[in-house]
Amino acid sequence: MATKKDGASNEPRGHGVEIDKVTGTETTGHEWDGIKELNNPLPQWWLYIFYGCTIFALVYVVLYPAIPLIKSGTDGILGWHSRSAIARELTAVEESRQAVMNQIRDTPLEEIRTNDELMQVAFRGGESAFKVNCVQCHGSGAEGGYGYPNLNDDAWIWGGTLEDIHTTLQHGVRYEQDDETRISEMPAFGRDGLLDSSQIEQVANYVRSLSGLEHDGALAEEGAQVFTDNCAVCHGENGQGQHMLGAPALNDQVWLYSPDLEQIESQVDNPKHGVMPAWSGRLSEVTIKQLALYVWSLGGGQNADATASN
Repeated sequence: MATKKDGASNEPRGHGVEIDKVTGTETTGHEWDGIKELNNPLPQWWLYIFYGCTIFALVYVVLYPAIPLIKSGTDGILGWHSRSAIARELTAVEESRQAVMNQIRDTPLEEIRTNDELMQVAFRGGESAFKVNCVQCHGSGAEGGYGYPNLNDDAWIWGGTLEDIHTTLQHGVRYEQDDETRISEMPAFGRDGLLDSSQIEQVANYVRSLSGLEHDGALAEEGAQVFTDNCAVCHGENGQGQHMLGAPALNDQVWLYSPDLEQIESQVDNPKHGVMPAWSGRLSEVTIKQLALYVWSLGGGQNADATASN
């Protein structure tokens, strides 16, 4: 039998039970670095919470879907499912929006533009659709990038009226799967032997001169005739471009690729042709109209009446 030390008993209680000499409490027999674990009872509040959670879990398993099976799961006696609840909520939201969506569907674009209430709804819907479908190419702020047009300015390849934008969204650009897609093909003047390297250098310098960029004056003067003979039919005699042909203006400071002389020469020699998908069939007509109104409202959209008068 163990003896007492410092007034505390180390006397074992039962078989293999040790009493802590400081607190007089049984130990569990576990020890780490000289620290012994005491066998204190769990707090009552903790036990009540544990029992409550256990009862709650058992009730939940009975009432709600809880236990996964091989191909499905238990349904619970209430028959409630989170997916069906979400589906009902989404259906309710859709029904509440249906009236205004039908109004957008049935109202001409120009009339929506002048209706503040409809325009607000269309703008928000178009903004959401743009973030999902368009930012990958045109950027989160619609600022565009190398080979992708900036949608914030007033430089439009195919026109900036609501109808122009709507048509472009519907049928895309050079999208082979759509028979009504917008198509513009710039000849490969160098690759196909239409112009030699010196003529390409001349016309590239002339194109830079149209937008006030640094250029070789002598080469640009010779390139003016090359431009008139080969390029003016699409880009206009002053390089102003033509929306009907999808020929961009060359006399502004807006460049789809780059204003560098080498890049212009490369484009004349063997041009790049971007592709935009047709959204008709992918998105609903209401969503396409909302996108058209959103893009138009970014700052560079053109009014149909003003365009017609020019």
